[in-house]
Amino acid sequence: MEINEEQTMLLETAMSFCREKSPMTAVREGIAKVATHDGALWQEMVDLGWLSVAVPEEMGGLGMGIESVVPIIESMGRYLVSSPYLATTLAIHSIATSGSEAQQQRWLPALASGAIGTVALTEAEGSWLLDEVACTATVDTEIRLSGKKCQVLDVQEADFVVVSVQIDGTARLVVVTREQLPRENICREVVIDETRRSYTLDLNGLTIDEDQVLPGNDFQAIEQAALLLLTAEMSGGMSAVLHVIVDYLTTRKQFDQFIGSYQALKHPTVDILLSEEGCKSHVYHAAAVMAEGDPMQTEVAVRMAKAQASEAFAYAGDRAVQFHGGFGFTYECDAQLFLRRALWCQHQFGDERHHRQMLAPLLLD
Repeated sequence: MEINEEQTMLLETAMSFCREKSPMTAVREGIAKVATHDGALWQEMVDLGWLSVAVPEEMGGLGMGIESVVPIIESMGRYLVSSPYLATTLAIHSIATSGSEAQQQRWLPALASGAIGTVALTEAEGSWLLDEVACTATVDTEIRLSGKKCQVLDVQEADFVVVSVQIDGTARLVVVTREQLPRENICREVVIDETRRSYTLDLNGLTIDEDQVLPGNDFQAIEQAALLLLTAEMSGGMSAVLHVIVDYLTTRKQFDQFIGSYQALKHPTVDILLSEEGCKSHVYHAAAVMAEGDPMQTEVAVRMAKAQASEAFAYAGDRAVQFHGGFGFTYECDAQLFLRRALWCQHQFGDERHHRQMLAPLLLD
């Protein structure tokens, strides 16, 4: 499918920006830093209008829709940019699809102006079904939360967190502000992708006001947005890991020949190229279908995209490490950074087996 003019401009701008701001040296320096993200880099993204893309016009945004964020996320994935952009975009989409007009007026303009948001949707049990919620909220004179969430991105500096809880047996969404979230309730997690800032969020003892409960609970829209953006990130990552592979195969020699001339390395590299093109096609098709507003077709498209990308990116990262020989298993080799990203993305919001199981009744029944 063709990328429209608006997407092309965003992709070119984002690629140029990420290439300049996130060389591999900066990625590695960022891993070693204690700070959760680069504030100056974040402000530049705000100035470029990237935080406004998915925010409705009446709420101070550009109103371009969540699908228009794809070129930005794809570029970030290609250069392993570490920032709260993905988490904030999911928070924006959650409030835009499930919040009341008053709640949208309260939080969306702030997020479009550079406030940081995130979502806490993953339970300790690890279910990929977002409406299977173990955390609870008890309604009394105030609303008391209980339970724990894991793999919550960038919550350390988030101004707002959209959290899924059960209220009277129904899965709902609530917004917790930074002022209501003590630092001792946040614990940094050790995860395979070191460019991520992932945390466990302890909800026990937290209280919120009644107007922080979102009236809607559109978990389907949130899941579809998450799958679309993760696939976009994997598409960018596959482009980058393919570049790492080709660069090594065309510079490393054995027996006076470039190792890229050997079929055992050449053929898998071609497979990766074809998978990378397929991944890009899937993600932009899913974005186009989402823009048309058909939830059923969108679900099919995003699940197909996530299933294909999860498998393909993990394979590409694994081959990149293997092709580098013994050096590939060292921390100094850049290939391992992409393999780590691939494995992280593969198991966020469902791996390829999960999505194929979910696709079966949609396509065959």
